[in-house]
Amino acid sequence: MKRLEELVQELPPELQQEVYDFARFLLETKAKPRRKGKLRLNWAGGLREYRDRYTSLDLQRKALEWWGD
Repeated sequence: MKRLEELVQELPPELQQEVYDFARFLLETKAKPRRKGKLRLNWAGGLREYRDRYTSLDLQRKALEWWGD
């Protein structure tokens, strides 16, 4: 089985550029380590003023409406 470098060298220059661009895309979107750490809850209590107007069921229904389900 050929190594990746050998396969890329067999391609014409414009396709080599596509391989390079795709590899960069993969690195930027798939290979970056995800941020690890504690979950921040600094938003907690941010909707306190609405608790008398809406129930959790109301909010769930509204979310489903927004998502189109």
